[in-house]
Amino acid sequence: MGQKLERMIPRVVVAGRSTFLFATLFVTLFATILPLPRVGAQAVSLQEQLVAQYKAVKMGSDTSGYSVVDPGTLLAVQKGGLLGVPYSDKSALTNRYEGGTVHPPSGLAVAGKKALLGRFSQSEGQTTKLFAKGDKVYPTKIDVNVDKDTVTLAIVACDTCNKTDPPTYNKANVVFQFPRGSLAKASAGDVEDTIGQLLSVSDDSQQQDQGAQQGGQDQQQGAQGDQQAAQQAAQQPAAAEPQTIGVGQTTDQVQGSLGKPDKIVNLGAKQIWVYKDLKVTFLNGKVSDVQ
Repeated sequence: MGQKLERMIPRVVVAGRSTFLFATLFVTLFATILPLPRVGAQAVSLQEQLVAQYKAVKMGSDTSGYSVVDPGTLLAVQKGGLLGVPYSDKSALTNRYEGGTVHPPSGLAVAGKKALLGRFSQSEGQTTKLFAKGDKVYPTKIDVNVDKDTVTLAIVACDTCNKTDPPTYNKANVVFQFPRGSLAKASAGDVEDTIGQLLSVSDDSQQQDQGAQQGGQDQQQGAQGDQQAAQQAAQQPAAAEPQTIGVGQTTDQVQGSLGKPDKIVNLGAKQIWVYKDLKVTFLNGKVSDVQ
């Protein structure tokens, strides 16, 4: 019996050692894979925060051309050099912002775009537009790519703000390049600071938001005022019906309507009741005349 027990012990030890090695390998592998979803979750969170900060404009079109249906967050261009194309073009030119400098698309890229669109002639007019410092634009889309450490902001010009006539609503893509590996750890505030170096939130946008809020408050107060006026009108008693004096009424009826007269002229069968602004003549106790 003892020999059998001795022969079994190594097997248990070996089995336990194998189980331990397998568990260690599983934990190591799980710990290696676990950080991957966290990066993705951070990217989604950063994307959501930036989308909330930079409200996208809604554009529409009709027979007269393109127009702004719902304004987004109004941005002011802080540095010149961004190159755009009319909104009617199928694709926008891509600009890059890195290290505090604007890098517009190369001349080769612009030439290639013109070739694809079949625009070689000078007579066809200018097909590109340089945004100037101070121009106002709206964001149309924002995209975060943590793997490439980039935030891409698509913009379109606010032609009414810039007094552009005829309106073209020039558009462009701006790629904000961050240092390698930094975007995964960056906060939304850090990203907004970098974007603000080139495209800052305009004071006009804040005034528009305040104006919209004030307009909503004024509308609400106006509705409350109308409701209160209606309630007060309903609570006021109805106006009393005017008293009428007619021929044939008795003295009691007249007194019930007008009250006691200031004076009474008694001429026997004829009496004259004098009020402040009225004279009532009775003949044989009934009204015969009113003056």
